[in-house]
Amino acid sequence: MPPPADIVKVAIEWPGANAQLIEMDQKRPLSSIIREVCDGWSLSGSEQFALRYADGPQLYITEQSRSEIKNGTILRLAISPARAARQLLERIQSHGIDARLEALKELAKLSADPTFAAEFINMEGIGTLARLVESGTHFGEMLAFTLTAFLELMDHGIVSWDLISLSFIKQIAGYVNQPMVDVSILQRSLAILESMVLNSHSLYHRVAQEITVGQLIGHLSNQEIQTYAIALINALFLKAPEDRRQEDYTNPLEQHLTEMASTLAQKHLRSIILNHVIRGNRPIKAEMAHQLYVLQVLTFNLLEERMMTKMDPNDQAQRDIIFELRRIAFDGENDPTGTEKRKAMYTKDYKMLGFTNHVNPAMDFTQTPPGMLALDNMLYLAKVHQDTYIRIVLENSSREDKHECPFGRCAIELTRMLCEILQVGELPNEGCNDYHPMFFTHDRAWEEFFCVCIQLLNKTWKEMRATAEDFIKVMQVVREQITRALAMKPSSLDQLKNKLRGLNYSEILRLRQSERMSQDDFQSPPIIELRERIQPEILELIKQQRLNRLCEGSCFRKLGNRRRQEKFWFCRLSLNHKVLHYGDLDESPQGEVPFELLSDKIPVSDIKSVVTGKDCPHMKEKSALKQNKEVLELAFSVLYDPDETLNFVAPNKYEYCIWTDGLCALLGREMGSDLTRSDLDTLISMEMKLRLLDLENITIPEAPPPVPKEPSSYNFAYNYS
Repeated sequence: MPPPADIVKVAIEWPGANAQLIEMDQKRPLSSIIREVCDGWSLSGSEQFALRYADGPQLYITEQSRSEIKNGTILRLAISPARAARQLLERIQSHGIDARLEALKELAKLSADPTFAAEFINMEGIGTLARLVESGTHFGEMLAFTLTAFLELMDHGIVSWDLISLSFIKQIAGYVNQPMVDVSILQRSLAILESMVLNSHSLYHRVAQEITVGQLIGHLSNQEIQTYAIALINALFLKAPEDRRQEDYTNPLEQHLTEMASTLAQKHLRSIILNHVIRGNRPIKAEMAHQLYVLQVLTFNLLEERMMTKMDPNDQAQRDIIFELRRIAFDGENDPTGTEKRKAMYTKDYKMLGFTNHVNPAMDFTQTPPGMLALDNMLYLAKVHQDTYIRIVLENSSREDKHECPFGRCAIELTRMLCEILQVGELPNEGCNDYHPMFFTHDRAWEEFFCVCIQLLNKTWKEMRATAEDFIKVMQVVREQITRALAMKPSSLDQLKNKLRGLNYSEILRLRQSERMSQDDFQSPPIIELRERIQPEILELIKQQRLNRLCEGSCFRKLGNRRRQEKFWFCRLSLNHKVLHYGDLDESPQGEVPFELLSDKIPVSDIKSVVTGKDCPHMKEKSALKQNKEVLELAFSVLYDPDETLNFVAPNKYEYCIWTDGLCALLGREMGSDLTRSDLDTLISMEMKLRLLDLENITIPEAPPPVPKEPSSYNFAYNYS
């Protein structure tokens, strides 16, 4: 007979004594259980004790968290959080250096516990740590532990960052600005400043007065603190007021950047990141890749204002840009003196330039996006790559009317497309690492990218022998060429050109045909019947593969961790498919994690349901900034008795499908992910091809289809792990 659901069997340790094996009744008050344990070891004052986990983070157990205790858990009797906080506070304020150092070291470890943190903060502990920092008397290891504890305590969100004093900020900024500071102190100082900027609008201004991006650039050559420095640069840029981070185009012919935009655009910052980070001698870890992605997004977001700015047809300065485009393309032609003749000639030229509105081409730039950004791109091409610009314009103006590629219309639509592909104006996605090294190789990467793509568009137009009616089809092919090339992660713009040369129109057609052939599009009745016969057994095979992958387990990143040191946890299914084992890890594992290292578990019989996306509890709790589309698409939760949840955010779409399908199969429910359907179509196609080899012929649709042979076993291996 199984034990009651409210009873969990645990072991409780105490230094110098044999462990107690008890059956913990979850309905009894925790204080009553602690009193009973203390009596077992003849310890008085049970109210001064508490229970903690013996393994992993060793968190304190409270009435709210006790439901997470599982059968077989090892606990430890320890002094209560309040008592521990009081003792540590007294030791920190003692005069003995050794005692103070040991206290700070223990505090840095305990501060990650929310229960202890609340007690320590209630005793004005954060103020004590802040005064220690402001005094400037702590150095080396002692200061490093002080800053670690301070950051851990503040990360719980119990105390507002707005309470931080100006003298504290100056002291922390001083550590960053000093030429010779211990790496551990520098890392924690940068992390504290980043949290200040991200969590308080008023502190942003104070930090910005003490730290400039130019000062942070010097730290990018140190591999130990690169990630922290770039994270702070991103935070300063993200929280900067709009007038400090947007580009100022008061004179369209001469673009003036503000301080923040100028700093991000300057060659020194870009070259340091390129040479010391992207091309450094160490592999780029996930957190660094994320920070590079954020920097890339924020840099491209400088274009948002121009992208959303309509052209004013009555603004002469803006009209002069269009006139400049005409002059560069058709310079040397004699201007007729008559106003009407000159107007007629300009109309003809604007038609040859490919504008939709030949009389007043300014009207072509009144739609946003891309707004004035398209005109900026065209002007850059005309001035910086003048030969290319003239060749494109004159080449198309000499073609037959029906085959000419309209440069103006193409440039406007291409700019809109590039803004969509690179998500200009959107906030960075948490957890996304999709940065492109080539955008760090040129001072004007956006404009150069446009120049490469407009030449691609012109080339593809010729290859497709397109006419004006084919404009949308050409743009679709060009989008596919660009997205496929970007997916290859070219390291430079020259590599991008090489990738695009290999993705000509013929290659795109071949790839499309190949992808279509990989899908089963045959619709004849024999094929349909054969597919229906095969589908159940193939679906069962996929279910087994999903369950096998769950038995191997997967590593998940803890969501919402802004710290540079990533935290992970691992989950896997027992070999008998009856228990989910999971636990925290210090680092991402290389291979399979043994069950012995996973301290927590959930019986499959206790699982009530699996929910995804915005229905997940941890997604409902997230702020608007974090609740972005990508994280929502990768989130899922396991709901189990009594009312508990195990929350996941998959590292990618493939792992998401593996786990959601596998859990559904585990609960005996139908799988429905896109990946399952793709797997199913692929496997059915493979099996059908083999089985069709056994058929003598395929009859016409009106005739009864032959019955395919049933193979005794599969003669090929499936491997979708």
